[in-house]
Amino acid sequence: MNAAKSILLKLIDEIPESQINEVIDFILFLKNKQDNQVFKDLLSASESSIDFWHNDIDEELWNNV
Repeated sequence: MNAAKSILLKLIDEIPESQINEVIDFILFLKNKQDNQVFKDLLSASESSIDFWHNDIDEELWNNV
């Protein structure tokens, strides 16, 4: 286990029971933030490939299918 994770686990063990929900909320906030960034990256990658698929030649071919 790396040092940062050890410190985090030690701090979690020391936190008062009344603050545990706040810690959970914050961790979930960070996780959602990371998940949102992954989604944005995937969206950006897919948008950049639209030009490849959206062109006059393919449009004409698919119009006749």
